[in-house]
This record gives sequence, C-alpha cells and structure tokens, in this order.
Amino acid sequence: MSVAAEDKQFRLDWIKWIMVVALLGGAVYGNWYYSAESVLYRVIGFLVALAISGLVASQTAKGAATIELAIGARTEWRKVVWPTKQERNQTTLIVLVVIILMAVLLWMIDSLLSWAASGIMG
Repeated sequence: MSVAAEDKQFRLDWIKWIMVVALLGGAVYGNWYYSAESVLYRVIGFLVALAISGLVASQTAKGAATIELAIGARTEWRKVVWPTKQERNQTTLIVLVVIILMAVLLWMIDSLLSWAASGIMG
C-alpha cells in the first residue's frame, strides 16, 4: 500500500477517536443514569458500547497497529516451550533451597554483627 493511500485511509482518525470517547462516555453516563435498572442490563449495555467502540477504534491506524501487535504476541506465545512438570518442580525446589540458605546466611551475619556491636558498645 502506498503512503498516499495509507494516509487517505487513516486521514479522519481523529473523528473516529472522538466517536470512541463519546461511546465510552455515553456508556459511563448511561450506567449512572440507569442506576435503578438491573445490573445485568447495564452490563449488557456497557459491553455493547465497548464492542462498538472497539470496532470503531480498530478502523484507525493505532487500532490496526494494536490488533497487529496482539496477533504477533499470540503467535510468539504459541512458540514458547513450556517446562515439564518435573522441570518446574525441580526449579521451584532449587529456588526454595537457595532462599532458605540465604536467609540462614543473612541471619548469621546479622547475629555476628549484632554480637560485635554489643561487644564494642559494652
């Protein structure tokens, strides 16, 4: 796609963003205005407004880039090699042992320094 065509396609993005803000603001106002109504109806109305504003936002340059980023993140998430249960348990055990050893070491250093300070101060 050429720069001119892309510029023409996303030229009126600011109008779309105003629509998104107006829809979300209207949803918040509607939730307040209809506070006596059932929560179910208010949630459904808010979700509909959220879906419409998401659809409008996805038609903007930043919205399209966000969707592209989400698709790329999902692709990378699927490429991750997750550890097996045994690897996970062994790593957790090693971390716990190191934490306990460091706690004992720091306790010993603290006790030694406390003993030395009390010996110096009398």
